[in-house]
Amino acid sequence: MKNKNLSSLIHEYPGQAKKTTDLLEHTFGTKNILRLWRSDKLPQRERITDNISYELHGIGCRVDFSGICIDFDYGPHERVDGFDPWRFYIYACEVPHRYKKYTNQNTPKLEFNNYIAQGKAERLTDSMSNLYFLKPWLPTCPLTFRCQAGVSVRTVQAFIQLRPGQLHATTNNPAPNTRHNGE
Repeated sequence: MKNKNLSSLIHEYPGQAKKTTDLLEHTFGTKNILRLWRSDKLPQRERITDNISYELHGIGCRVDFSGICIDFDYGPHERVDGFDPWRFYIYACEVPHRYKKYTNQNTPKLEFNNYIAQGKAERLTDSMSNLYFLKPWLPTCPLTFRCQAGVSVRTVQAFIQLRPGQLHATTNNPAPNTRHNGE
């Protein structure tokens, strides 16, 4: 398989973290199992099946799928799509057949700095997280729209993946996050 570039890595890694937290939610009823661990309802590390185990650490989790580990940190609002050069290096080492050049610890750092300089990703200003997130594919100015009947503002926010407070919706209903025309 041809080695992929940083852009591929930046899009693949958060997808793997999301699939991993979907598994955690299916198994434990929540994507963020840190709270369960901190309240002594879950051990720090445990085998989920014969082939899958997890280990919680600091603000993140490492899930081993018998041969590949996905290590991620929970970001603000329990986001798991955050990244940094270290996360890319760890992930590349797990799948070196796809990202061989990123198994050198300096390569992700150098290319990542260029990616940030191009304005393609940023840290969230309202967060203490050190993770970076892809910039929204929509303009950074507030978006105003009218909801279609039966579509809630919250559904639209989740679909376009904007940060909370970045979306301003206009509906016929004065209450925020409600359905159009009171539906």
